[in-house]
Amino acid sequence: MTTASTDLADALLQQHVKHELSSLKGAKLRRFLSREVDELFDYASHITLGRITSAEQVMGLIHRVVMNMELDPGIPEMAAEMATEVLNAPVQKTTTLSEIITREQATGFLEEALELKQQRQRVISEIMEHPVYQELVSNLVYQGVVNYLYEDNLLTKNVPGVGSMMKFGKRMANRAVPGLDESFERRFKAWLSDSLPGLIARSEQFLHKSLTDDELRDSVMAVWVSLEDRTVAELQEGLGDIQLQEFVVLGYEFWLQFRKTPYFEGCVEAVVTHLFELYGDRPLMDLLNDVGVNRELVMAEIDGYALPVIDVLREEGYLEALIRRRLTPFYNSAAAKKLLSQGA
Repeated sequence: MTTASTDLADALLQQHVKHELSSLKGAKLRRFLSREVDELFDYASHITLGRITSAEQVMGLIHRVVMNMELDPGIPEMAAEMATEVLNAPVQKTTTLSEIITREQATGFLEEALELKQQRQRVISEIMEHPVYQELVSNLVYQGVVNYLYEDNLLTKNVPGVGSMMKFGKRMANRAVPGLDESFERRFKAWLSDSLPGLIARSEQFLHKSLTDDELRDSVMAVWVSLEDRTVAELQEGLGDIQLQEFVVLGYEFWLQFRKTPYFEGCVEAVVTHLFELYGDRPLMDLLNDVGVNRELVMAEIDGYALPVIDVLREEGYLEALIRRRLTPFYNSAAAKKLLSQGA
């Protein structure tokens, strides 16, 4: 291998690097990328999704990146800080709820929710059957009856001295028979306990009949009208930075646990399987069209993001170093120098 061929190889390498660098900026780079986008979209018109990847590969990616990847402990802290910045941003004080969700959109959500009648009836039934609710009803009825007997009935209100006499008689009876109040309370609550199922059933029937679509619609829209002109900051009153950060941390911890559950995996697998059932044997272009990805969208992102990034990489010297790493092994190869020596 002669010195002349080595020098020629070095000279060609330098010129090749300059050529590549000049083509990776400005209008030349954009024309190149535009042609490549056209080529890729042309291939997408006949290459199927199943040829590019498979459901198993996609699930593997989800397992590695979404379900099993270890996340840095600093992520929830960063998320909490970002949430605090959002909460305290000036835009919160100048933006009303109606600017985020219009009345028409709120009405649309409400109308869809009203269609869930079976779910609404089930929620009411489950609330009524809950022991805490039944205990609440029992205590309310008991307190209401006692207050009525001693304070709020017409007799004690309209006849002077009757209320005081009843309370006096109650105190005297308790002195004569210690524990009379407790005995009365136990007996009365025992009666309530026996009567409660019927009361609850009638209450449930009343709610099912009263909570009509029209009643719910009017009630919800009345609340909406009272809130739509209030700013987001006003609606957030009482939610401090600390509480918000705690919610973010709790949400992050929930996600770490939820992403590893069989339920999450089953949901994701159902989506991926159905995706390949729909598009696996069809050209990629069908999927791209259905999700709204076209040439104009891709070129807009190239202009707005890719080209500025490439400019920075070129200014930092990365592009030249990359080109040299790719080309130098070829120009230093025995095969290249042999061809160059033959030409010389």
